[in-house]
Amino acid sequence: MAILQQVIFVCLTGISVWLFTKKAGEIKRNVFLGLPENLNNNPSARWKNLFLLALGQKKMFKNQLVACMHLVVYGGFIIINLEVLEIVLDGILGTHRLFVPALGPVYLWLLNAFEFLAATVILVCATFLIRRNVLKLKRFASKDLNGWPRSDANYILFTEIVLMSLFLTMNACDLILQSKGTEHYHATGNFFFSGMISPLFSGLHIDGLIMIERTCWWLHIAGIFAFLNYLPYSKHLHIILAFPNAYYARLEPLGKLKNMPAVQNEVLYAMQPELAPTDAAAPARFGAKDIFDLSWKSLLDAYSCTECGRCTAACPANSTGKLLSPRKIMMATRDRLEAVGKNINENKSFIDDQKSLLHNYISVEELRACTTCNACVEACPVSIAPLDIIMELRRSLIMEESNAPQEWNGTFSNIENNFAPWKFSPDDRDAWVAEM
Repeated sequence: MAILQQVIFVCLTGISVWLFTKKAGEIKRNVFLGLPENLNNNPSARWKNLFLLALGQKKMFKNQLVACMHLVVYGGFIIINLEVLEIVLDGILGTHRLFVPALGPVYLWLLNAFEFLAATVILVCATFLIRRNVLKLKRFASKDLNGWPRSDANYILFTEIVLMSLFLTMNACDLILQSKGTEHYHATGNFFFSGMISPLFSGLHIDGLIMIERTCWWLHIAGIFAFLNYLPYSKHLHIILAFPNAYYARLEPLGKLKNMPAVQNEVLYAMQPELAPTDAAAPARFGAKDIFDLSWKSLLDAYSCTECGRCTAACPANSTGKLLSPRKIMMATRDRLEAVGKNINENKSFIDDQKSLLHNYISVEELRACTTCNACVEACPVSIAPLDIIMELRRSLIMEESNAPQEWNGTFSNIENNFAPWKFSPDDRDAWVAEM
């Protein structure tokens, strides 16, 4: 029987790791459908970003209470999964609490720390569920999250509560079995939190206790494997991608727009035709119409989005009732990426589906509402830049489709003819000096 359980566990582990690796490979492929961009400069600043933004969650601490709660869940996710290593090894080797002999008294200290995190994770996740579904905070009640995104967040929080409850229940039964001298249940000392609930199970027979402990053990590890394979389809993929996204964040000052050498050269050749090469090829495209025209970093941003809504809450255009929502820009980009990835999976290479990120996923009205103030970039906890995507799509609208409001066209014409947004020649603009 024990050998059969080991075989089942090894198969479960292998299938879970294979499925996760397969999906992770697809996501990596999708990200690199974007244009190349070199973001390897200044590694010291990049490592600093990784530790402060991804690991230390520096930007979250603008709201200290929420930041502390989030840090508990995040710390619980990372640290408690050290306990998963023992469970995995126990499952493969057919042992029970493999690390007890090696760690001695340290084991009890670690398990009590894990239980403290488990208990606080349950409390914090319950609080987050109340914030989302009872208090209905504005940024969580937004129509951006209608449908799957809202359910996704609730599923994750509920799953965290269930996994931590299974962990504590498993330990509570284990403690009683230790006290009864049951075979294979090593004496570890008292677990503080599970010790408080162990009296609930003290009246059960040994066989019943073993059944509950083993059921919780299997459900706990199976739930973790299921959670692992749910991550790539969920906004909680940011648990993993926050680290590379923070490292590869653009280091230029906010507000510095990316130059377009093709446009710069066109202006240069218009002013100095003698510099124009005779065999110069026309630029392939100005701006971006689809995900293939965006930088790979912008696509990584889309997969890293936490859907927390801080960007949209900070957006002045959204606050005044405009259609623009930076969160929705990132979600739409990810949806388009997933659609393209599915297309590639089915056809081995991308087959034109007569759709594009611009128009089919993100509307002209959304793009025109942006004031380019960078509030969304500043607000993002993991250095996502919705503005980069907005600017590239807007450049395509203007320069590829000549699609701009009449007021903008007048400004463009003035800049082209008068070198300023106003309808006055340079000579007339200087006339006020003579009057002074």
